[in-house]
Amino acid sequence: MSNQLNLLFIGDIVSDSGIALLDTFLPSLIQKYRADFVIVNGENAHEGMGTNEQIVKHFYSLGAHVITGGNHSFAKWKVYGYMKTDPKLLRPLNYPKGAHGFGYGIYEIPGLHQKIGVINLQGRTFMQPLDDPFRTADWVIDKIKEETNLIFVDFHAEATAEKQAFAWYVDGRASVVVGTHTHVPTNDYRILPKGTGYITDVGMTGAFNSVIGMDKDTAIKRFLLQTPHKYSSANGDNRLCGLFSKINLETGKCVHIEPVIVPSFKTQTEE
Repeated sequence: MSNQLNLLFIGDIVSDSGIALLDTFLPSLIQKYRADFVIVNGENAHEGMGTNEQIVKHFYSLGAHVITGGNHSFAKWKVYGYMKTDPKLLRPLNYPKGAHGFGYGIYEIPGLHQKIGVINLQGRTFMQPLDDPFRTADWVIDKIKEETNLIFVDFHAEATAEKQAFAWYVDGRASVVVGTHTHVPTNDYRILPKGTGYITDVGMTGAFNSVIGMDKDTAIKRFLLQTPHKYSSANGDNRLCGLFSKINLETGKCVHIEPVIVPSFKTQTEE
């Protein structure tokens, strides 16, 4: 038996185009990477903002084990009741006490006699003034380590500096930290000195013929005119963005990390 956990994470799924990409590629990616555990960020899956019970259960049917969220986790009020009942559907843990849903969980890994802790946190720079994600991480990591040293963190944040600072803060205490929210994949995937795998942003799963998944003409008007314009989801140039990592089952350290982008971006040059 392998002494490594193969973990596949899929970045922010945006609207119907993102769901269609997951339908098309997730089952084959699970096979390709022999993924033992699959996590997807679904906070933008319903019409580009929020999610619902039907979508969540559909993601489970495709092979996802846990679904993380972010600042749009509460965008659709009809999901609130369901959030209370499903511990595999996460929203950022550092929302104030009393907010619906779960911010972390400890889960059985199918086929392995070990568990993995998954934490969802949200940054505060240029975002809502939530509780401190750094100190929230301190107590929840200590709590999870009572049962397992396999710990995955989805850090949903706007500022690159805050994501990087957080990764350094938990280096050696978390197995993998992935940044989400900004929807643009970064190229800084690496393993930090104490064994934490890290990437600043995994990127989105959806239409790249867009401005971060939304209709580009509307986005341009918002910047040109500085007046409100209702966003709508985009279509075209659809791509799935994710991250594959391997974690040592004994130490909880990340031993391999690589981006997953399907189809890949290609540089076009004139012949």
